[in-house]
Amino acid sequence: MARKRAREADQQANNDPTVDKMDEDGSSDSSDDDMDVVNVDFELFNYDPAIDFHGVKTLLRQLFDTDAQLFDLSGLSDLIVVQNTIGSTCKVDDKANDAYAFLTVLNAQEHREKKPVAQLIEYLSEKARTTGGSLAPIPEILAPSGMHVVGLVLAERLLNMPAEVIPPMWGMLIDEIEAAVEDKEPYEFTHYLVVSRTYREVQSTLDQSERKQKKAKEEAKLLYFHPEDEEMRKHAVASGAYAFTKDDGSVADSKRAFQEMGVQPHGFMMLIEASRFEGAVKAIADYVGESA
Repeated sequence: MARKRAREADQQANNDPTVDKMDEDGSSDSSDDDMDVVNVDFELFNYDPAIDFHGVKTLLRQLFDTDAQLFDLSGLSDLIVVQNTIGSTCKVDDKANDAYAFLTVLNAQEHREKKPVAQLIEYLSEKARTTGGSLAPIPEILAPSGMHVVGLVLAERLLNMPAEVIPPMWGMLIDEIEAAVEDKEPYEFTHYLVVSRTYREVQSTLDQSERKQKKAKEEAKLLYFHPEDEEMRKHAVASGAYAFTKDDGSVADSKRAFQEMGVQPHGFMMLIEASRFEGAVKAIADYVGESA
């Protein structure tokens, strides 16, 4: 399977500015009229078990938020980083640095007997059952019946990462899965289950009575930590948010970010049929390009 560094050389030779290396403009001056431009190069790398374990574990802890303690994150991180021909890390300056973003897919059937994946399957199935509604089909798809082969897609990035880094990571994943299938590796899926996060803005417990807090929470609109999730959701056969098991109302106050409203995170998942997955990835690229 072709390595990312080799592909990067080809892409740069073709002067394609959208992959592997991207620039982010930032300001280092408080003046609105006189700003310095800071160029940051983001690069994609294959996983390296000797380097990426701690960075991936940190991002997994962010992905699962208050429920991170329910999982064997060390074991899950190990599974991700040893699978080094599928998925990417996104870094700045050097491969030896911690990842700013990661993306991977794990075969649920292939790894379901392993503790980290067994925990994740049980957790997602239970959340889908208790939440119901649009998530209702997911437990049957994840069941060990042999009828469905599910790719568990895990992705997370630091909150201040530009969205432009995302389409190349997803596009690379598509290419790598296709190459793996050609090599008879176990990545031929019937469905992809994308695990992500959303949030709602809720009234602070410091400002409102219990009744008003409850009403505000019920009326709050679902928002996305990852804007591309809103676009990908259009291609899903099942999707929805769910409450974290370790949900704590005080979290909203700790994440107020100097606003009147607090931030209440939720888990989020999207089930996408394999035949629609490539179209969903293309839609992400189109969406990010239009909103950039």
